[in-house]
Amino acid sequence: MIFGKKDHLIGLDIGSRTIKLGEVVQTKKGCILQKFGMADLPHGLIEEGRIKEPEVVADAIKGLVKDLNVKERNVATSVAGYSIIIKRITVGKMTEEELQDSIEYEAEQYIPFDVQDVNIDFYVIGEHESNPNQMNVMLVAAKKEIIDEYVDVLEMANLTPCVIDIDVFALERVFEDNYSNEEGSIALIDIGANKMNINIIKDYMSAFTREATVGGEQIVQEIASRFDCSFEEAEAIKIGETKDNVPEEEVREIIASFTSGWCNEIRRAMDFYYSTYADEEIKRIILSGGAAQTAGFSELLSSETSIDVQMCNPFTSMNINEKQNDMDYLQKIAPQAVICMGLASRRVDDK
Repeated sequence: MIFGKKDHLIGLDIGSRTIKLGEVVQTKKGCILQKFGMADLPHGLIEEGRIKEPEVVADAIKGLVKDLNVKERNVATSVAGYSIIIKRITVGKMTEEELQDSIEYEAEQYIPFDVQDVNIDFYVIGEHESNPNQMNVMLVAAKKEIIDEYVDVLEMANLTPCVIDIDVFALERVFEDNYSNEEGSIALIDIGANKMNINIIKDYMSAFTREATVGGEQIVQEIASRFDCSFEEAEAIKIGETKDNVPEEEVREIIASFTSGWCNEIRRAMDFYYSTYADEEIKRIILSGGAAQTAGFSELLSSETSIDVQMCNPFTSMNINEKQNDMDYLQKIAPQAVICMGLASRRVDDK
C-alpha cells in the first residue's frame, strides 16, 4: 500500500504501549542505523489495534521525532489485529497483472468482510507443490477504516505515510536480513503488550501466520488486581522495580501462569502448522517484542517445545552510527526494536 514518492523512509512501530522509531540509511557499504528511539504511551490509548485517542498518540510521535532530531518525514508503519486478514490461497496459474485484475473476486471467497471495505494486496509465493497449473499466493486484506486511522494520526504528527505494512511481514524482513543461512522451518514470534504475532517461515517464505490477543499487559493487569494498585505500580512490580508489601513468590507465580499460557498458544499454532506440513520440523524459534523478554519465558518455551529458542537482534547485520546511538542501550532493547527495524528497511518502491 503505497502513498508517497521518495525512496527513503523512517520506520515507525506504533504499539499499544510504546512507539519505536528507527532510521536506516542504505549505502554501497550496507545499511547504517542512524537513529533509534522509543517513547511510552499511557495505558488505553490503543486497544486491539484501534487508536482511541489520535491526538495524544500524534503528540507522542511528534515528541519522539523532535527528541531524535529526525528530519525525514516519509514513514513506513504497520498494522495488526483482527481487522487484518492474511491467508495463503491457491489460484490458477496466471500473470501478476491478471491476478491484479481478479484479486477482488478471489478475495471474496476467503475474507469475512465486504471487499469494498478493505484494501487488498498479495504476493505470489510460487508454483503449487503438486499441481503445475496452480500457484500459491499470500493474500492480505486490511479494513480501510484501520488504515485511515493510522494515516490520519501520522498526518496529524506532520509525517507522510508512504508504506503501510503488516507486523508479521516486518518480522519476516528482519529474518531475511539477519538469518540468511537458516533454511527449513523457523518460527518467528513477536510478543508485545497486547498481541502475539506468529510467522512460521519455510525456506525463507511465510507459510503460516497467526495472531493472538495475549501479551505482557495480561501480567500487569493481574498484578494490579491482585495487589490493588495502579497500572503503573503494577508494571514496576512486574519488572522488579519495587518490592514494598508485595510477595515476590506470588509475583513469580503470576508471571509463570501467563507465560505458560503463551507457550500453549504457540504449541497450538505449531500443531496446526504440522497438520499442513507433516514432514517439516521447526528448527528454531526466534523471539522478539518486549514481553518476550519476560523472566523465564524463553527457557520455558524451549523446554515445552524441545526447540532451540533465541532472542532476535535486528541490529546484527547493520553498521551503527555510534555518535547517534548508545550501543549498550541498543543491545538491551534489541528484541523490542524488531518490527520497527523491519519497517525502517522498507523503501517506497517495495512490493
